[in-house]
Amino acid sequence: MSAFPIVEADPGVTRQVLADHPDLMVVSFTFENGAEGKLHNHPHVQSTFVKSGRFRFSLDGAETEYGPGESFIIPSNSVHGCVCLEPGELIDCFTPRRDDFL
Repeated sequence: MSAFPIVEADPGVTRQVLADHPDLMVVSFTFENGAEGKLHNHPHVQSTFVKSGRFRFSLDGAETEYGPGESFIIPSNSVHGCVCLEPGELIDCFTPRRDDFL
């Protein structure tokens, strides 16, 4: 169980830090059907694992759908976002950690 609070990240999206260290952070994002992770970028390298649900991701203008058990890497400063097609959970890892999430 994480000691970090569950917070609203976007409408229909919650975020909870699961573990953190200055070099790495693990974060759970839970999405309602149709919820969006708005397009954004950051200097952190990110890996995303789809724990459940189905998502359409945009990464530097290219769109790809991902479902349970699939994962991918988002390079530093790439513009990315997603739309939830079926309610679910994403597990994201960031290096270095996202201090803005603390």
